[in-house]
Amino acid sequence: MTLLIKNITLIDPVKGELTSSIFIEDGSIVEVAPNINREAHTILDFSNEQVKAVPGFIDIHIHGSAGYDVMDATPEALKGIAQSLPKEGTTSFLATTMTQSVDAISRALENVASYKRNDKEAEIIGVHLEGPFVSKKRAGAQPMEFIIEPSIELFEQWQTLSANSIKVITIAPEVIGALQFIQEKSSELIVSLGHTDAAYDEMACAVRAGARHITHLYNQMSPIHHRDISAIGAALLEDQLMTELIVDTIHSHEKAVELAFRMKGADKIILITDAMRAKQMQAGNYELGGQAVIVSQKDARLTDGTLAGSILTMEQAVKNMRTITSCSDMELVKMSSYNAAQQLHLKKGRLQSGFDADITIVNNQWDVLYTFCKGQLAYKK
Repeated sequence: MTLLIKNITLIDPVKGELTSSIFIEDGSIVEVAPNINREAHTILDFSNEQVKAVPGFIDIHIHGSAGYDVMDATPEALKGIAQSLPKEGTTSFLATTMTQSVDAISRALENVASYKRNDKEAEIIGVHLEGPFVSKKRAGAQPMEFIIEPSIELFEQWQTLSANSIKVITIAPEVIGALQFIQEKSSELIVSLGHTDAAYDEMACAVRAGARHITHLYNQMSPIHHRDISAIGAALLEDQLMTELIVDTIHSHEKAVELAFRMKGADKIILITDAMRAKQMQAGNYELGGQAVIVSQKDARLTDGTLAGSILTMEQAVKNMRTITSCSDMELVKMSSYNAAQQLHLKKGRLQSGFDADITIVNNQWDVLYTFCKGQLAYKK
């Protein structure tokens, strides 16, 4: 199948803003140029329309959506999540697990390995293994009874079950065995520091060992103190660390978002949702990792008040980031797509020849109007 998108403003994270056309064939971008004279099965002409094409959003930390959760470990759950995401502009995601029993995590990983993507849905680009190698002091909504010490042997079993799809692992660097794990595994996947009570020196050691990522900055991390800036301080100060950020104004105050943007810049922030199954659903009672969750119109919490993921969409995360920081369109593209693609070594995150045809078309307010997954129209407002 071929698609020609004509006369549209492109936002490129490297080249900036330009008016051009895009020719797509078999899921890939073949040509980007001001004037393309090719025949195509479908032609969309955006002349004189106030819209812009940006790379499809990439959510590297999402547990669920539309009533489904990755830990359901069924093809129906993954399909439900993947089909729900294009409406918010997301074209690919890391299926994110959570701290559970070894068997439950194993089933979820096997399910991801066997899942066959359908057209017109967001692509599962791998797994984010969040836990169980985390700190009990900073468990948050991760069930404490299933937290265990890092095990290279167990991880390798899981990686085999997942068909080598684990791309990111969240680990607390201060727990017994964590540093050895980071040293041995940071060359083959992204080690993210999170759910941690670490001191600054422990975080710095983890960075020297190969850690390059921070899981949901600010949340379930040891706070800054002037005598030890701890995990949050290290996340902000260590230049090697890419930082996830949940910009729903609940997980992070607006000023905390502004602080992160000033300290890290658009090159070192990845917008995520950390969404659970109630995203895109009505308020009510839900479940996360076997725990009761009360979902309101604005957040999701365990019965004791602990935040239990979010109900944030990527579309709203991008809008919030734009409002809070007054960042440029180019910077938004970096934080919503390009940085994640670079971190995961994907041919995504840019609208250039040779890249995947994952395209989100938005208006000047960044409302999602169209979403194309591998060149297939997956959503139209």
